Amino acid sequence: MGRKNKSYTRDLKQQIYDKLVKMLYAGEGTSKKDAMLNGTERDKIFSFNTYETYRKHCNYFANYIRKEHPECTTLKSAKKYVKEWLQYRTDQVNDKGEHLSSWTIQTEAKALGKLYGIQPDDKEFFQAPKRRREDIKRSRGDAERDHHFSKRNNDEFIKFCQGTGCRRNIMEKLEGRDLVTKEQIQREIIGLKEKESLDSDESRHLAALSDGLNYFRNQEFFIHHRKDKGGRERYSPIIGPNIEQIAGRMAATPAEEKVWLHVPGNADIHAYRGDYATLIYKMYARPIKEIPYDRVNKGTGRRFQSGVYTCRKDEAGKKLDREAMVLASKALGHNRIEVVANNYIRGL
Repeated sequence: MGRKNKSYTRDLKQQIYDKLVKMLYAGEGTSKKDAMLNGTERDKIFSFNTYETYRKHCNYFANYIRKEHPECTTLKSAKKYVKEWLQYRTDQVNDKGEHLSSWTIQTEAKALGKLYGIQPDDKEFFQAPKRRREDIKRSRGDAERDHHFSKRNNDEFIKFCQGTGCRRNIMEKLEGRDLVTKEQIQREIIGLKEKESLDSDESRHLAALSDGLNYFRNQEFFIHHRKDKGGRERYSPIIGPNIEQIAGRMAATPAEEKVWLHVPGNADIHAYRGDYATLIYKMYARPIKEIPYDRVNKGTGRRFQSGVYTCRKDEAGKKLDREAMVLASKALGHNRIEVVANNYIRGL
C-alpha cells in the first residue's frame, strides 16, 4: 500500500526550496515599492541574491530540526521551534568564545520570517540583538584572509575597486562596454528625449542616465551597472587619483569581454567600497558650520540645519553633510543615507 498522505514525502529542505522559489517567481520583474504599498510584499522575494541568502539560513534551521526534533517532518510542525532555533543561534559561540554577529542573527530572523510569513512588527517575530558599529568584524582592521592577499601584486585591482566602488558580483562580470563617458550619456539622453514615446525599458534607462548625469555632472567617466543589486540599472562615477588608469584598462578591453578575468577571493572589496564612499563624501561635503540654518523647530522655535545629518549610537553627535551623504549613497547603489553613515564612511 502507498502512503496515505504523499505531501509529506518531501523533506524540510525540499519544502523550503519549493516555498521560497515560489516567492522568488512571484517577485520576479515586479516593483518592491509597489508591493509594499499594496501589501503583497510578504509573499514575494525580489532578488535572487536575497533568495539564496534566505534559503541558506532556512536550511540551517532544517538541519537543527532534523537533529533536535526529528519528529517534525513538515514546515508547519517545525514552526513552533523558530524562536528556540534563533535563541540557540544567539547563544552559540565559536572556539574563540565569540558569538555570532547581530547581523547574522537578524538575517536568520528575516529569513524565517519570510518563510513563515511573520512580519517584523508581529509579536511572534524574534527580537535579535541590536546592531552596533563596534560589533562589525567585516573590513575592520586586518582579517585572517588579508594575510593570504598580496596588496603589492594586486595593486591595480585595489586601485580599480577604490575608484569605482563596484560590488564583487559586478567586478566579476564587468565588461569593456561598461565604461561610459559623460558625453555619451548626454547624447543618449538627447536621443531618448527626441523619441515620440518610450517603452518601459527605455523609460527606466532614461531615468538611470539622468540620475547619473544630474548627481555627478562634474565627472567625466562612469561605470554602467547593467544589473546591480535588486536588478537595478545605474551609472556611478569613476573617481580618485587613478581615473586614467581605470578608464584606460576598460577602454583597452573588448566590448563584451571581462575587464577582470580573475577576481581575488581574498580581496576585501567591501573595504574598498568604503574607501570609495569616503572619497565621494569628501569631494562634495561642505564644512558643517557653512551649512545654513534653514528650518525652524515647531516645538522649540529654534532654527536648525536640515542639511546636517547627526549620527547616532556609538558615534552620537558627529555631524555630516546630508547632501554629500546622498551622493555617496547614490554612487554605491544604496537608497538610504544611514547605510552609508553606519557601514561605509570612515575616518571623518
